[in-house]
Amino acid sequence: MAKRRTASESTEGPSFEQSLEELESIISRVESGDVGLEKSIDEYERGVALIKRCRAVLERAEQRIQQLSLEELEAGSGSSPTDAPDDEGGDEESPF
Repeated sequence: MAKRRTASESTEGPSFEQSLEELESIISRVESGDVGLEKSIDEYERGVALIKRCRAVLERAEQRIQQLSLEELEAGSGSSPTDAPDDEGGDEESPF
């Protein structure tokens, strides 16, 4: 069973949106040429770290969605035999 993250674990560091906003700001500054070479390198390093953070957040979100989907499928497959359609007799067609 997958370990669920607590609120404090999921909020460590900047949020996905904050990271993305900062990354966009870095890109704008570097592309505009407003910063020197050394500062551009520092900005690049920060950008790489932000990209890694965003990817990690997206990966965790994708894993969580997959887990929720799996749980939903497992919950839906727990039907009882009386819930199964009766193939013998009946003239009614199932809407599904």
